[in-house]
Amino acid sequence: MVSEEQKRVLDPERDAAALKALTHPLRIRLLGMLRQDGPATASELAVRTGESSASTSYHLRVLAKYAFVTEAQHRDGRERRWQAVHSVTSWSNKAMEAAPGSRAYVGLSRRAQIEHLEASLARHEADIADGRLGREWVEPSGINDLMPRLTPESLSELWEAFDRKLAELTTRDAQDPRAVRVVLLTAGLPLAPRDPGAGEDTSAPAVQDAEDAS
Repeated sequence: MVSEEQKRVLDPERDAAALKALTHPLRIRLLGMLRQDGPATASELAVRTGESSASTSYHLRVLAKYAFVTEAQHRDGRERRWQAVHSVTSWSNKAMEAAPGSRAYVGLSRRAQIEHLEASLARHEADIADGRLGREWVEPSGINDLMPRLTPESLSELWEAFDRKLAELTTRDAQDPRAVRVVLLTAGLPLAPRDPGAGEDTSAPAVQDAEDAS
């Protein structure tokens, strides 16, 4: 579980400039890579993103200006390495809803998370196929798209219960050598009743993993 020291909580008024800096898609991607895989140089990140070293170096400096990344310990004196300052960026949805700029960032961030899920799925499948992950990870891995009917209070309670359980399991597995980093994206997105005469519904559930289907 992420401790308070590892969490960056953004305020739309106090951190307006930092929020604006994070609206660039490449900066969100670079920050995510540093959080997921650890320190890296601008050149290493350039190879992984398909960007130029000059571009990744510039965007890393912008992230550093707003305290999202900082210099890490160097392997040698030739090129600086960067690391994420925090493990998680969070905010109050209610506070972010109050200003157009912060609302735009929330939408951009959520779509970046969906892209991260797609990339993580491809990486997971390749790691299983190529033997970088043991077969014991095949059964518990998966994605589902459940659609329960809940009140606002119940959805809030669900998030709180999830956070408590995740904290418990993370603490339990902290010293277990079998533990690996797990990409765990969760979403709670209420939908208004749909007009029967509306067009095609592209948000309808897709498929679930066989072990999750009912």
